[in-house]
Amino acid sequence: MAKAPANKPPANKAPANAAAPAKAEKKGASKGTEHPDYHFIKVVMTDGTEYQTRSTWGAAGDTLNLDIDPLTHPAWTGGEQKMLDRGGRVSRFTSRFGTLGGRR
Repeated sequence: MAKAPANKPPANKAPANAAAPAKAEKKGASKGTEHPDYHFIKVVMTDGTEYQTRSTWGAAGDTLNLDIDPLTHPAWTGGEQKMLDRGGRVSRFTSRFGTLGGRR
């Protein structure tokens, strides 16, 4: 690793005569706005069951009606995916080229 010339300071260091950055002044006491309003709401699942939880959504006592919930959605239940080719790329290739000298 090559060293910087003696008359120039390294690129990652400020020269010794450079002014130090001013420190940010600490402003008075905290206003108490750092934390969101955390309150109880009622959550209604798609099957009609309901439960109460704490949330920042809405206002205290509001009702959140779910359109999709973990009891019915395939992302949570591990539902089956079906690979269907309805006139897509595979069907088009097979109709154009057949099996190309392979199995029939």
